Amino acid sequence: MTELTYSSAELMIINAARLLKDGDVVFVGVGQPNLACNLAKRTHAPDLVMIYEAGVIGAEPARLPLSIGDPTLVSGALSVVSMYDIFANYLQRGNVDVGFLGGAQIDRYGNINATIVGADYEHPKVRLPGSGGAQEIAAWANRCYIMTPHQKRRFPEKVDFLTSAGYLDGAGGREKAGLRGQGPVGVVTDVGFMEPDESGELTLTALHPGKTVEMALENTGWPLKVAQHLRTTEPVTEKELKILREELDPTGIYLKGAG
Repeated sequence: MTELTYSSAELMIINAARLLKDGDVVFVGVGQPNLACNLAKRTHAPDLVMIYEAGVIGAEPARLPLSIGDPTLVSGALSVVSMYDIFANYLQRGNVDVGFLGGAQIDRYGNINATIVGADYEHPKVRLPGSGGAQEIAAWANRCYIMTPHQKRRFPEKVDFLTSAGYLDGAGGREKAGLRGQGPVGVVTDVGFMEPDESGELTLTALHPGKTVEMALENTGWPLKVAQHLRTTEPVTEKELKILREELDPTGIYLKGAG
């Protein structure tokens, strides 16, 4: 039997897709989270309800959407409303089960930076796109997942700028700040899976096949805790890869060169 080969991006997308439950209402962003949600809908979660920031509810895109305003999102959708309605009447009221997030930096308490790299806001080393709707999703979605490659520069002990709230300074931080959503319940990387412990600190709880604890430790900017009972994720399947490559992103818009 030929061993499957896949990229780091495909590994993350497939494992992120598996986290979604059939019937979940998911706030979908563009890029890799978009692929993860559409993959889940085509495999184990056919009744997934996808919401896009532009105001589309129950999207059934015939092809991979290129942006939150792509016309393919409207055809066959359950409803199209204003952006205000999406955030005020769906997200903030608790009607969104899952938000998928990413960022340039994620710290030990799951806080996300997508604004600047460097301590000086006026003169940063790198200026990034910023929040978009991510800070609202992080605050109000019932649960959130983060997707990012496992690189030391992406996992500093403390973010340079707090764009979207994780557990802030630890357990109880979200409640003190008045945030209703549960926060980041998991971080999917190309090494494994991290989940918050009782203090709100991210802890390595699973490894992908062929990955090691040392890989995770070397690529984390703080002394990463490791769960006593470390799981191994299920291997990537040929069916999942086929759907990703041939149905969802055949031209390699998000997969080509993603690593």
